Amino acid sequence: MSDIKQSKVLILATDGFEETELTVPLQTLKSAGASVVVASPKSRESRESIRAWDKTDWGKNVAVDKDLEDIDPADYDALVLPGGQINPDKLRLEPKALDVIKTFLVSGKVVAAICHAPWLLIEVGVVKGLNLTSFSSIRTDVINAGGQWRDEAVVTDKGIVTSRNPGDLDAFCAKIIEEIEEGNHGARRLAA
Repeated sequence: MSDIKQSKVLILATDGFEETELTVPLQTLKSAGASVVVASPKSRESRESIRAWDKTDWGKNVAVDKDLEDIDPADYDALVLPGGQINPDKLRLEPKALDVIKTFLVSGKVVAAICHAPWLLIEVGVVKGLNLTSFSSIRTDVINAGGQWRDEAVVTDKGIVTSRNPGDLDAFCAKIIEEIEEGNHGARRLAA
């Protein structure tokens, strides 16, 4: 058992994340007492913020606390992966991002992915046999990777929390907190 107030959560994102899928977990986890760090790959000379996608156009900027290169997963209790189409598609091309995600998964720490972010779980080879959900347009991707797709607001399997879209954020955030408080979920095997 872990206390959310003693927990440190990493949110990994880059330009093009769905605005509420980062901002709502950030504020909810902070309000619950967790320490939350936003990290992003450095794709510009100086990365001070990342730009959201808000439904149909660019949204607001969110401050970046750390460069992805400076992240040590051992320092965190959980990882949150916001969705949107652009963000996870860009992150799955970043070797360091995939390494960080793999390290969280192998360690048994909580990993939460919403909307299109399960693409990142597919990319690191953890989906086979897993019960999960995602944005409906990537349902086939999840199934083709061996996942057991569910049309539910939140699905949790072995400490991996997934949700479909911004309408699921209340359930998504509540489940992240619950899973952190339950503690380590055991090492997970990644596909070769």
